[in-house]
Amino acid sequence: MMLFAGLTLMLSAIVAFGIAVILPKAPEVPLDRRRPYQVAAGSGLARFTGSATDVIHAFLTRRNVRLFNREALENAGIRMSQADFVIMVIAGAFVGALIGLIVGGVIVAILFSVMAPFVAHLVIKFRAGKRRDKFEDQLGDTLQLLSGGLRAGHSILRAIDAAAAESVSPTSEEMRRIITETSLGRDLQASLNDTAERMRSEDFVWIAQAIQINREVGGNLAEVLDQVNETIRERGEIKGHIKSLAAEGKFSAYILMALPVGIVLMLMVVNPGYMNVMFTHPIGWGLIVLSAILMTIGGLWMRKIIDLKF
Repeated sequence: MMLFAGLTLMLSAIVAFGIAVILPKAPEVPLDRRRPYQVAAGSGLARFTGSATDVIHAFLTRRNVRLFNREALENAGIRMSQADFVIMVIAGAFVGALIGLIVGGVIVAILFSVMAPFVAHLVIKFRAGKRRDKFEDQLGDTLQLLSGGLRAGHSILRAIDAAAAESVSPTSEEMRRIITETSLGRDLQASLNDTAERMRSEDFVWIAQAIQINREVGGNLAEVLDQVNETIRERGEIKGHIKSLAAEGKFSAYILMALPVGIVLMLMVVNPGYMNVMFTHPIGWGLIVLSAILMTIGGLWMRKIIDLKF
């Protein structure tokens, strides 16, 4: 009996060892997946920036301050909240003040720091303008995608979705926004009109009107979009021709406005004491103000001459 029991235990141990070694193991869940997900603690600078962002956001919300509103940032293609952008402007003001303090003293430092919000607004306007120009340049390809999708048997919403997937920024972003708004229950025509107003595109207004007329009276929308595309391309060619003819006038205006400033800077570098009277005597300050006013009037006048409406 003792021998039989010992053989049984030994055989059981061999079988258990074989099961443990030979048979495949069940997949184990990693330790980090068995615990609740936790965001890793960032650096001290990241925590400070997050706290500052929360404080600024609460202040702007409570005071209803809109220095850089969400619509302007979105139109400029800046994927940041107003609080984050304000922090960037404050940081830029500190950097400008430091540079001004090193270059010209306290007055220049104050001037550079005060200029930071105005420079930020100029950057937003410049980026928004570039984004609108890119949207205008991509309209021809967008219309081809829309008409191709309609000829393939898709609905207008499905064609817009396909155009959003095949296009590049900013057309893809605007088309995707239209699809999102209509998915949430907004009328398609309202979304198209908002896109045209946001992009300040007269050509896209035509597209929205063509889609609306087709929804009301029916017809072959693909052919209508092809005709609109041909008209837009012809207008684009004429606009490019006008811009090339007006480029010489713009370049002349830039040179004439930059020439006095360049001469003053050159004199200050070649002979630093030559321009001291201009900056120390009251008559010199008056002449500087008068020159700035006359240059501004002349620049606006030349801009009005070469800014051809079409």
